[in-house]
Amino acid sequence: MTYEKKISVIMGVYNQWNLEQFNLAVDSVLKQTFRDFEFIIYNDGSDPKVSDYINSLSDRDERIVVIGQEKNHGLAFSLNECIDIAKGKYIARMDADDISLPDRFQIQYDFLERNTQYDWCGCNAQLIDDRGVWGERIMPQYPDKHDYLMFSPYIHPSVMYRAELFKHTTGYSEARETLRCEDYEMFMRLYQLGYKGYNIQSVLFQYREDANSFKRRKFKYRVNEMKIRYRNFSSMHMMFPIGWVYCIRPVAAGLIPTKLLSFIKRKRYENIERPEAEIIQANTGGTADVLRGTQSVRRVI
Repeated sequence: MTYEKKISVIMGVYNQWNLEQFNLAVDSVLKQTFRDFEFIIYNDGSDPKVSDYINSLSDRDERIVVIGQEKNHGLAFSLNECIDIAKGKYIARMDADDISLPDRFQIQYDFLERNTQYDWCGCNAQLIDDRGVWGERIMPQYPDKHDYLMFSPYIHPSVMYRAELFKHTTGYSEARETLRCEDYEMFMRLYQLGYKGYNIQSVLFQYREDANSFKRRKFKYRVNEMKIRYRNFSSMHMMFPIGWVYCIRPVAAGLIPTKLLSFIKRKRYENIERPEAEIIQANTGGTADVLRGTQSVRRVI
């Protein structure tokens, strides 16, 4: 099959009010060492002010394609719309508040070209907030079904897929219960269909986890995740002896105060010593060019 582009980058955006974070995300895509890609941004019914900014991005680089609708439909719908028009051999996920490090696309592209047995690949990531890098997440290199018990074994916006995967399978589920865990649901579904993923054991991504990340995890989303876990763990024959414990894990976590939950997670992944001078300002517009850690980071699996 012939593809017009080597990579299609897809991003769904809904009311990303923090334009500095948004700029960081967009810049990190445009400044990739790998150049042959299109960047499809779906505006999912954002406020007019945000919409104006999103629409202006198409004038910034000819590789940016802005699409969308005035009504909000959710992230799964947005990503499926992007996939439907994608022209790339590979499809790279990206979120509007994260950072792709400069070699991410090149390394993932080369990996998938050489390893045809895998249908997608993710990577390890530094964890960031507004102050910069605070930790690092190391993902399982060869995820198996038991790696789905705790949480998704892939950092969802860091993943690159083979486009042909979506010619043979349903993309992101648009069911209401998958909101906030669209990728987790799809990865489990693809695993059960026999498709395989891999995590490159290099840090190619910076994933934003801050106080707002926990606030967005409303209790109703946790209940829905519990249902998704139950359905998939059952079909993957993982309910016993301990699968049922992981089924209720999202709801149990929702009963913990947000500040305490944030503290627990930081203790698990945080740096031994917080990096200094992590945000480098660009010469124009005052927008941060890239966030990078200057100290070694504790690796936790």
